[in-house]
Amino acid sequence: MNRIQSNNTRLINRIVLIFFVVVNFVWLVLPFLMAGLWSLVDPQHPWSYPDIFPPVLSFERWHYVWENTALKEAMLNSYTIAPIVSLIAITLALPTAYAFGRMEFRGKKIAELITLIPLVIPGMLIALFFSAVLIQLNISNPMIGIIIGHTVMTLPYAIRILSSGFSAVPQDLIDASRDLGASKLTTFKDVYLPMLKPAFLASIIFCLVKSLEEFSISFVIGSPDFITVPTILYSFLGYSFIRPNAAVVSIILLIPNVILLLIIERLLKGNYLSQSTGKVICPQKVRLYSNFIQGLSSVFHRA
Repeated sequence: MNRIQSNNTRLINRIVLIFFVVVNFVWLVLPFLMAGLWSLVDPQHPWSYPDIFPPVLSFERWHYVWENTALKEAMLNSYTIAPIVSLIAITLALPTAYAFGRMEFRGKKIAELITLIPLVIPGMLIALFFSAVLIQLNISNPMIGIIIGHTVMTLPYAIRILSSGFSAVPQDLIDASRDLGASKLTTFKDVYLPMLKPAFLASIIFCLVKSLEEFSISFVIGSPDFITVPTILYSFLGYSFIRPNAAVVSIILLIPNVILLLIIERLLKGNYLSQSTGKVICPQKVRLYSNFIQGLSSVFHRA
């Protein structure tokens, strides 16, 4: 009987694993492979039915898109705006994240839900109303408008990640800091910051990815004078539909995002996660606590 149950369990696990692999291949790997093949189609030898693969592969499309479109300008704009947006979003999110993560007050749950509103409203609707607000405020510079708009769209991510980081800081470290007479600034610098490094990095990368792929605000506020990588991609998919060119731009947009998300995945697991949550006791953490207490003690005695 036990052998039959064991065989059934193995069979079910195998079926689930195969299903998981097939779904991920169809959903994630196959589109990426198709985009890669389309980006390598030679202009002189089109890829059409009944050919299963492109008859000739070349980098001619990459050269054409790089030399004859505004891709270089769009990449410069996108990769200039994204870090600025990330820094502004993190700075603005810190007070709210601290309140959500370390304080208890009436209406906290409602306030947390309100911060998520930009995530549930369609992006184009937000962009249209936001453009009207910019007109009322007499902000005509498209770059400034896009930075403000992207900051609004990335704030919920920064607040959510940082609030989780603040709530995971062990209370005993904060109490020890206060008992030893450390100021609030010293407590934040020596207690919160070391524990918040994974949360800071994860929120920065999330904001970078969100800003890089944001289309609605960039299109409504920036077009036609200020272009970003998503705007060029949608132009290739819209009125001037050229699949190989769109494949080139989509890969250029996709690869940095994949790399950034892999970094996030690395940060949010293993030792990084244990150090940020304070729920796993390890020798490195014990030494960190010991050094922290000794450092605060020396500061206190000198004072």
